[in-house]
Amino acid sequence: MAPQIRRVRSDEWPQVRAFRLAALLDEAAPIAFLETHDVAADRPDEFWQERAAGASAGETAAQLVAEVDEAWAGTATVLVTPAGTPDFHGRVTEHRRATVVGVYVDPRHRGSGVIDALLDAAADWTGTLGIAELALDVHADNARAQAAYRRAGFVPTGGSFVGRIGPEIDMVRSLRP
Repeated sequence: MAPQIRRVRSDEWPQVRAFRLAALLDEAAPIAFLETHDVAADRPDEFWQERAAGASAGETAAQLVAEVDEAWAGTATVLVTPAGTPDFHGRVTEHRRATVVGVYVDPRHRGSGVIDALLDAAADWTGTLGIAELALDVHADNARAQAAYRRAGFVPTGGSFVGRIGPEIDMVRSLRP
């Protein structure tokens, strides 16, 4: 069954928390996410409420949810950083930038097109903002994620950096026709 993609609702903060905690237990989590399960599990409910509310409306963040049979199968978040301000890695952006973060697909749904649908929806949402490309950073050792991103139209920029979790590769997907 094809996943249904939609934006998270602010009242879904318990699901946002539960899905994030599941993601942080994944075997790839140490090279996929900037926080640990223990840190995330200790965050108060207010943190998760604010995260869901902030990603449910507006133009600075959007968390997209993939549902299969009305259950969450995956999520991806797009963060928009204004020109001249630091991104979540502390790098100052030259232009307004949309970056995909927090991509996670439940292992039961991997290989079923969920990640492709999420990334297409992320690109569509970013395009409505007039931003010409969608960016992401992926750990140099995360071959599974790199392959999925390439399949979804992302290409390495040639840029790289060493982040909190090690060497990262910059990738972008052009949103121009």
